[in-house]
Amino acid sequence: MKSQYNELLWIFTQLPDDYIVLDTETTGLLDENGLPDIVTLGITVVRNRKIAESIEFEIRPQRPISKEAQAVHGISNEQAVKFESFESQWSQIADYLEDQLIVIHNASFDWPILLDHVARYQLDIPFIKGVFCSQKAAIPWAQVMNLPCSHRGPSLDALTKAFEVEDLRAKKNGIHGAMIDSRQAAQVVEVMRSCGRQGRKF
Repeated sequence: MKSQYNELLWIFTQLPDDYIVLDTETTGLLDENGLPDIVTLGITVVRNRKIAESIEFEIRPQRPISKEAQAVHGISNEQAVKFESFESQWSQIADYLEDQLIVIHNASFDWPILLDHVARYQLDIPFIKGVFCSQKAAIPWAQVMNLPCSHRGPSLDALTKAFEVEDLRAKKNGIHGAMIDSRQAAQVVEVMRSCGRQGRKF
C-alpha cells in the first residue's frame, strides 16, 4: 500500500489526546413510533491516547426490544426490565461527558437517541467540546482502499479487520455490547491516528 493513502486519515491526528468514546445498544431502529430506547450505554475514557477506563450503564427501556435487536446484543426484555431507569443514572453519565470531546462510531444514530432521552426526562446536557463521528471521518480512506462502505461509512468490524486490531467481539461470539464496542472503537481510532501521523505502510 502506498503510504500517501494514510494521509486520508489526517483528521484523526487532530483529535485531542483526551476524549471519550460512546456507544449504545438499543431496542431497535427508527420506526413509525420514533427513535428507539437505549438498553445499554457504554463509555470508554481515553487519556493521553491510551484507554484508561470503560464502563457500561444498563438502562431500562420503555419500548420493547425487537427480535432483531436482541439478536445483535443478546439482551432480552426479561433482562432489561430489571435495569435502572435512564434518569436515575444520568448524573453519572453526564459526569463522563462534561467538558469532553465525544467520539462515536455512527454518531448520526447514537447521538440523537441520547439527546431524545435527555429531552424526554427534562434533563440537562452538560457542556461538551463536540461530537466526532469516526465512521464518517474514515470514509475517504475506506473508499480508496475499496473497503465495504455504506452511506454512513465503513463499519467498525471492517476497520477492525483492515487495521488488524484485536476483535473484542470475537470473544463473545460476535455479540455486540455498548462497552465492548466503545472500547473497540477507541482502539481503532488510535490506530488510525497513528497511521495518519506516521504514514505507516501496511
